[in-house]
Amino acid sequence: MIRRIKKLLGRYKNYEQILITPYRSYATPHHLYVYGRVLDNEPLKIKQEQNFFKTVKNTYKQFDSFEIPEAEIELHLPNGQKFFTQTNGEGYFVFDKQLKENLAEYCNEEGWLQFELYYKGELYPKTNLIADPFQGELLVPDEKAEFGVISDIDDTILHTGVTSFLKWRLLKNSLFTNAYKRIPLKGAAELYQKLAIGLQETSRNPMFYLSNSPWNLYEYLKLFLDHNQFPKGPILLRNLRGPFDSTLRPEKPHKQRQIINILESYPHLKFILIGDSGEHDASIYTDIAAQFPDRILCIYLRSVQHKKQMQRIKGIIDNFETTPVLMVNTSEEAVQHARENGYIS
Repeated sequence: MIRRIKKLLGRYKNYEQILITPYRSYATPHHLYVYGRVLDNEPLKIKQEQNFFKTVKNTYKQFDSFEIPEAEIELHLPNGQKFFTQTNGEGYFVFDKQLKENLAEYCNEEGWLQFELYYKGELYPKTNLIADPFQGELLVPDEKAEFGVISDIDDTILHTGVTSFLKWRLLKNSLFTNAYKRIPLKGAAELYQKLAIGLQETSRNPMFYLSNSPWNLYEYLKLFLDHNQFPKGPILLRNLRGPFDSTLRPEKPHKQRQIINILESYPHLKFILIGDSGEHDASIYTDIAAQFPDRILCIYLRSVQHKKQMQRIKGIIDNFETTPVLMVNTSEEAVQHARENGYIS
């Protein structure tokens, strides 16, 4: 508590530990985008066998973050190139760079490029640099990819209870349940694995995961996806705006901005959009399809069985003819549609 008060008063400078968390991101052969955060926190440790109180403690630690503003960070690529940046007031940093060299030449067989991040700021005598360097990775989609997949996470592959009364199930599932114990929606991982393979086992179709969850839950969601064997892909969350945040609000919702960025990054690639009928995916996805009519192969919306929401969604998709929109109750329905339309074998 004393540490928190000192930090709020701007009198806390002697950081106990330096933690750099680069988020899984994506790139083109000549344009990289690396996003992450620098905190004065210990790495989050989520264990498969941990009691309820340890889970609650981990949840608290995810949101009780001590960001390090104006931290100096250096990015090293496998080809020897180096880039420098600083964090903003909330500890976030971005490397958005155009490159002459082909990044794909430095990727592994699955299209992932490994990079290193170095903390270049002042280290105090009692400061623990948790890693040196910190390791990160980003995806450069294969030029042979048949299509890409952009998927929501909440209630699309992970049951959150976003439509529950007062969202109590959302709070319980997101804050008080161990990531290892979260159960993906039946057949979801298998569906995504099939889409990642496509018709040819060598295509390596890229997967992108979106959520309106804050970046504080990044490690939690990454662990869930990896543990349940979803195809590896960039994870794109959002910043939490504080009550005194004076920066301009984005003109477009988080998901819409992210999808447009992905589409514009890979103009040669068509996409399948996957979401749910619980909140705004139907509106956002159909708006995207209308804006990019030749880029969206189809839209899958998982039904959350909420009467009012279903009526609203039905009104949106019934007269939408630009792109096929399929409301699915099970993953098998999406598998069948994808197979019939030549997306998977």
